Parts: sequence; C-alpha cells; structure tokens
Amino acid sequence: MNRRPTRRHLLPLGILAFFTLAQFALGQGQIILGLVCIAPLTAATIVSRRATAAYGGAALAVALLLGLHEDQYRPDTLPSMLVRLAAVVACSLLAMGTVALRLRREALLTRLSAEAAESRAAVELAESLQRALLTDPPPVPGLQIAVRYLPAVKNAQVGGDWYDAFPLPDGATMLVIGDVAGHDVAAAATMAQARGVLRGIALTVPSGSGDVSPAAVLRALDGALGRLELDSLVTGVTATASPSPGSAGALLRWSNAGHPAPVHVTAAGRAELLDRPAELLLGISPAAPRTDHELVLAPGDTLVLYTDGLIERRDAALDAGTAWLVEQLGRLADQPLEQLCDALVAGMSGRLDDDVAVLAVRVNG
Repeated sequence: MNRRPTRRHLLPLGILAFFTLAQFALGQGQIILGLVCIAPLTAATIVSRRATAAYGGAALAVALLLGLHEDQYRPDTLPSMLVRLAAVVACSLLAMGTVALRLRREALLTRLSAEAAESRAAVELAESLQRALLTDPPPVPGLQIAVRYLPAVKNAQVGGDWYDAFPLPDGATMLVIGDVAGHDVAAAATMAQARGVLRGIALTVPSGSGDVSPAAVLRALDGALGRLELDSLVTGVTATASPSPGSAGALLRWSNAGHPAPVHVTAAGRAELLDRPAELLLGISPAAPRTDHELVLAPGDTLVLYTDGLIERRDAALDAGTAWLVEQLGRLADQPLEQLCDALVAGMSGRLDDDVAVLAVRVNG
C-alpha cells in the first residue's frame, strides 16, 4: 500500500494541531489563532486542490472556535477578531490560487516529460534505423571502398545524409551519396525510404544497352518520391563503376542531382572536381532532365563522394570548402584509402553543424 499521499497530510494537520494546542496552553490573552492560516498555505504545496480547500475550511472553523474560547466576540474585541478571520479567509483563497498554479505546472512538466520520452524513443529508433542502413560496403573485386559518417552534434545524432554501395546484375557496382533536407527524425525516415526505393530501382531499371544508367535511376527515384508523397528535397549522386573494356581500370558513369560534385584523384596526386552542368535536385520536377557522365578511372585512381557537411564552414564560403577538399585530396593521394578518409574527417567530430557522409572508391593498382 502506498502511504505517501497520507504522509503529505501530516504537515498541514500538524500545523493546525500545534497552533490550536498552543492557544490552549498559553491561556487567554495570547491571541495566536490567526496563525492557523499557515495550514492551508502549507497544504497548497503538497496536496490536491480539494484537500487544500478542506484545510482552508478547517482553519477558518478552528479560528472561529478559538475565538469563542478566547471570548473574542465582545464589542470591544470583535473588530480585531473579524480582521483575524478575514486574514484566515484571505490565506485560504491564496492557498487555492497557489495549488492551482502548482497543479498546472506539474501537469505541464508531466506532459513535457512524456513528450521528451516520446522524442527520445523516436530519436533512438531513428538512430537504430540509420545505423542499420549505413552499413559497411560490400567487397568488390578490383575496387577498394571506404565509408565514413559523422552526425551533427546539435541534431540529436540523426539526419538525412546517407551513402550506399551494392552490386548490380550487370556486374557493376552502384555507388550512392545522398542528402535529404532537414536534420531530424523526419529527415532520417525520408532518407530510409529514398535509399530503399533507389536500391529497388537500380536493380530493376536497366538502360537500353542492358546496363544501369545512373541518370535513369535518379529520374525514376524522383518520380517515385512524388508518387509516395514524400514532401522533401533530396540531393544526390548515383554512379556505377564497372570493369573498363580494354584496360585495367574501371569505367565510371555518374549523374548528379544538385549535389556537391565528386572529386577524382589520380594515382599521381592530381585532384579534380568532376563539376558538370548543374541539374535539378530531386523533389521539384520529376520531368527534369538527367544526364550520364563518363570517366575512365586508371589503376590507383580514387573517387570521393561526400555530403556538403564536409565542405561547409560557418566562417567561409562553400567554394572555399570545396577548394580545401580538392587540396587535401591531392596531398592525401598516396595514403591508404581508410587513412585518407580518416584524415578528411579528422577533428570534425563534436563541432559539426551538419552531418557528414563520405564514400571513397579506389581502383586497385
């Protein structure tokens, strides 16, 4: 049995009893009966509205009876006695106002706590979903693939950035980097849907030649997002890497939907931004034109796909961040791929304003 509610009444009851007994103990002429108003004021801080009203009534009744005991209703003492009784009534009304404010505040705190718990649960679910989706890349003959993901600290560890790499039926490898607008649970949920839909499209929508067109995948994804009524803007790069006919390298085909341009780094250390005419991001017009671009990657060459959190700086223009990235990749060209990725994101954790996703691919030499 929970005795806590009963214990809450001990203090206001004790106050009433104390001042009543004190009045009797001190004898007539020691008028302390007005102090019984402390009982409802105390009750207002620990018990319910109804109980506080009961203590207010009890305090008034005790004051009336003590007034009779002290013979305070004579013509010469009646005015003073009425002032005391009025003070008890005023204190009781103040106690009722106090308990109303307290209960309202407690209800607000309870609601906020419940909402916070729901929010934490949603964030934890989104984190679990994101971790499940941002998996290690598959082993691919002839290629090395490395990935990194850093969440923005201020956005509760979830966001809309993602990377993906998976084999295609024609023997090529699909490479994806994407970013859903927003930095919350909703963005993470949209990211999960976009990633799943893109995978399904890439595995089922080959071009006329039988291979997979990155532009066609983006076009179909744009239409699917509209039909699914996912009211979000998405940027992304889709690419395929496949053995290059007649060479030891790999044929890269890519299409860019409003996303930061990939960087190509040669084995000799020359870094180049694969900056092609900009095409519309996803979520605006499913009929927007999409273009495939091609590049042969030689043995030892590296391709780096990334989200804008890697190059955004609060105190610098985006072009400056892009120039920094190209310079860094030129210096890091001779590093093992995993170390190259570590160097790119070194020092960023704990101070990010945006998520960072990196997908790096190197052709085996």
